[in-house]
Amino acid sequence: MLNERVKAAIQDVRPSLQADGGDIELVSVSDDGIVKVRLTGACGSCPYSLMTLKQGVEAYLKKIVPEVKEVQQA
Repeated sequence: MLNERVKAAIQDVRPSLQADGGDIELVSVSDDGIVKVRLTGACGSCPYSLMTLKQGVEAYLKKIVPEVKEVQQA
């Protein structure tokens, strides 16, 4: 299942976000590969959160789960 694979990949990136005082929540995964997440804690208010989302989370998810087309902030 795509949803389960995305959840597992998010668990892989969670420790690095938590190390900086933040966290990530999976909101949804669409059939067309759009993943929506919510950055929380320090990541929710950080001015670099979009960069973290795109260059960190999205890049990793696309590498691990090729069906992922985009990761969006929910």
